[in-house]
Amino acid sequence: MKTVALIPIKLDSKRVPGKNIKPFFDGTPLMHFIQKACLDAKTIDEVYIYCSDEEVKKYIIPGVQFLKRPEYLNGDNINANDFIREFIKTVDAGIYVNAHTTSPFAKPETIDDCVKHVASGKYDSAFCAEAVRTFLWEDGKPVNFDPDHFPRTQDLPLIYGETSIAYVFTKESFIKHNRRLGSNPYIKEVGKIEAMDIDYIEDFDICNAIYKEIIKK
Repeated sequence: MKTVALIPIKLDSKRVPGKNIKPFFDGTPLMHFIQKACLDAKTIDEVYIYCSDEEVKKYIIPGVQFLKRPEYLNGDNINANDFIREFIKTVDAGIYVNAHTTSPFAKPETIDDCVKHVASGKYDSAFCAEAVRTFLWEDGKPVNFDPDHFPRTQDLPLIYGETSIAYVFTKESFIKHNRRLGSNPYIKEVGKIEAMDIDYIEDFDICNAIYKEIIKK
């Protein structure tokens, strides 16, 4: 079954100006990391950068294709399902991988694991998540523990927080549910470093430090 990776990119970012092309300490633009992870994934046949600005071509690495997306998909009211819906009209595949530049530590084997589980037919979609084992509160009340019977952290109920690494789904599932996650998703648990997601400048600084002190070593 043909598998295609879709990496959506906007060159303008409000919270972190120029985020997707912002260089790490060694000059590597942020958007290079996820491109390489997708290219190194054994289960992906084609990788696309989906962007309305052709200036992005300067930051596309060999092996990755460019597809210009309509300007209207840059609107603040547009969500992931909107640009996926438009993308699959042009690029046909049996399985799609919606990957994101904001996850610089995404591993090819993580993406492969998600694709393999979806390709098996047991799941209609997959996503990566970090296990959240902490005491949660909402509206002044505990959510996942009883304060009268205080548990150990490791005994708290397992709750997952989605990461932006990759969402994998079949074309059939997307058309049926009109969203990237179907009714029976596989959850791929990832570690804290791989789960890092860049939304704010502090996130970029932290990832840059991790890249410099751990990844490069």
